[in-house]
Amino acid sequence: MSIEIEVLNGGESWALAETLFDAVWPPEVVAKLPWADIVFADADLRVLVQVEGEGLLCHVGIFRREAKWNGRKIRLGGIGGVATRADARCRGYASIALNAAIQTLKDEGATDFAMLFCEPSNVPFYVERGWKPFDGEIYADQPKGRVRFNAIAPFVFDIKRPAPRLGTIDLCGLPW
Repeated sequence: MSIEIEVLNGGESWALAETLFDAVWPPEVVAKLPWADIVFADADLRVLVQVEGEGLLCHVGIFRREAKWNGRKIRLGGIGGVATRADARCRGYASIALNAAIQTLKDEGATDFAMLFCEPSNVPFYVERGWKPFDGEIYADQPKGRVRFNAIAPFVFDIKRPAPRLGTIDLCGLPW
């Protein structure tokens, strides 16, 4: 079995990822989720995990953002759109893709810390991989303006500096 891990341009690789997103989050499922009406940013980069004979199994989006923490500018690395095909779960693909995304942010050398948002059922997965809850307030843009973003729990990960655990973070754009 051959596993291929690629980090690709977000816009150019959407066509590859779209089918996986539709399989993991079909419209009838999304409609019932607490984040159903949220407009999300498009990924700057995508980590795609493909297995020979099985196709695309996993996706992790990488988002680069100049944001603000307690009014100070920071370089934030967003992780979002983590998706693994149902028949490929619990085989380590999400861990592989997440590790590749974090390593990409570290290698770029510009990110202060990483942030992701996750549903309660996924909290143990991220905590086991070193992510810490952010217990402050998050603000993000939406078509109707700047809003407090609390539909999905925020978690942070140290990259270049220790990630804050409290305070106010303004994403200065759409959430991921």
